[in-house]
Amino acid sequence: MIRQFRAGIREFTLEIPGGMVDASDASPMAAARREMREETGYDSERITFLGSVHPNPAILNNRCSTFLASDVRRTERPQLDGGEDIEVESIPLRQIPELIRRGHITHSLVLNAFQWLWSPSASHEIDAHRLP
Repeated sequence: MIRQFRAGIREFTLEIPGGMVDASDASPMAAARREMREETGYDSERITFLGSVHPNPAILNNRCSTFLASDVRRTERPQLDGGEDIEVESIPLRQIPELIRRGHITHSLVLNAFQWLWSPSASHEIDAHRLP
């Protein structure tokens, strides 16, 4: 996970890596992998689509796609864009539900990502309570 400064609330938020799909990205999945590498220095060959949502359909027509990267490994140093203030933080997946309950994870798209991850209809098998 990452802690990223968010100017709108003038605080650091606990999030998953993410960002925009660039014109040079072959797909949203390629963009997700690129953003993970840039923001964390980690990479993975196993990336699974979890789902997508319209973040704010009242005024925007974009979609936010969520992916799960498995078997990640550190391959380089983070390559942050100008203005990004990000720290990488390793958090066991089993701790995420409690961090959400206590209000330590408040970014709505990140909360949605964990909803996709633990959805009963998910095509992968992850149970936070069985993880080390």
